[in-house]
Amino acid sequence: MHAPDGFIDVPVSAAAGVLAAGAIAVSLRGARRELDDTARPGAGAGAERTAPLAGLVAAFIFAVQMLNFPVAAGTSGHLLGGALAAILVGPYTGVLCVSVVLLLQSVLFADGGLTALGVNITTMALTTTVVAYALFRGLVKVLPRSRRSVTAASFVAALVSVPASAVVFTLLYAVGGTTDVSIGQVATAMVGVHVLIGLGEAAITALTVGAVIAVRPDLVHGARGLRQKLKLRVNGELVDAPETAEPVPAPARSPRRVWTAGLVTSLVLAGFVSFYASANPDGLEKVAADHGIDKQAEEHAVADSPLADYGVKDVDDARLSGGLAGVIGVGVTVVAGTGVFWAVRRRRTADEQAEATSPAGTSV
Repeated sequence: MHAPDGFIDVPVSAAAGVLAAGAIAVSLRGARRELDDTARPGAGAGAERTAPLAGLVAAFIFAVQMLNFPVAAGTSGHLLGGALAAILVGPYTGVLCVSVVLLLQSVLFADGGLTALGVNITTMALTTTVVAYALFRGLVKVLPRSRRSVTAASFVAALVSVPASAVVFTLLYAVGGTTDVSIGQVATAMVGVHVLIGLGEAAITALTVGAVIAVRPDLVHGARGLRQKLKLRVNGELVDAPETAEPVPAPARSPRRVWTAGLVTSLVLAGFVSFYASANPDGLEKVAADHGIDKQAEEHAVADSPLADYGVKDVDDARLSGGLAGVIGVGVTVVAGTGVFWAVRRRRTADEQAEATSPAGTSV
């Protein structure tokens, strides 16, 4: 759903940019709390830092977004990632994860217009994260607190977040669209195809969240406080222990294996599996072509980038070119994302230290 330059006029694009900037500013403040390990229930003095994990989430989203999957005749879709990021690392950090991905895609790969960056952040990062996490929290409150419930809630939240993003794009187009097209037709087409894409988003999100919960539920923001059933060996057989009053924290294990496995998976998806992705246009591209919205599309400002269109310039072999571009993208995203989240977390630590040493914060 990466909107290019020209679909939305300058005033509305600028307004979306202001909204996106405000959302990022708020998310930077909120992410400082989410990235603070000591605030995590069950986290002790040896709790691992979460900034590298948030950077990994951004890299994984970048990789999976390269895997367009077919959803209808001549149409494909790809992960938006807001729901996945919000559930894994928190809504504020999730907005930043997807925003980092969108920025790098636009600047390095000419995917999504530069002047349309605010539109894309609003639709793909802000809308999906807010809608998905609000629905997810509502569902986990009424469902039994179990791993299956968290996975099921992830599926539903991700499913709804995609057509919600399509609705917001349609509203922006209704105000600032650059072609004379019936808004009713645009809305019907956008929501219809993105409901189908939402099914793919939901499956990817639920599978990923379920896989992480299975090995490290303590690393999943949306699964904090899950009760773990204790097992007792009675007469040689394992039986469920009585329920405890307090949640039992997951065993303190290093996150390195999870981080390594996630990075390797991202590299394989972007560097190899992406070659087999659907070549059909995604939902927005298909709707734009069918209804003439793309008549005003402008050439990307960095269309001659060495990595434009997810290929390495001057590398003739399509498989090698796409694979190298994917690997480079994952590497840049994990480094940039981790750097951003380290800086955010260190800023919170510095603020806390300054407050503790200030006259008002000095205890007597």
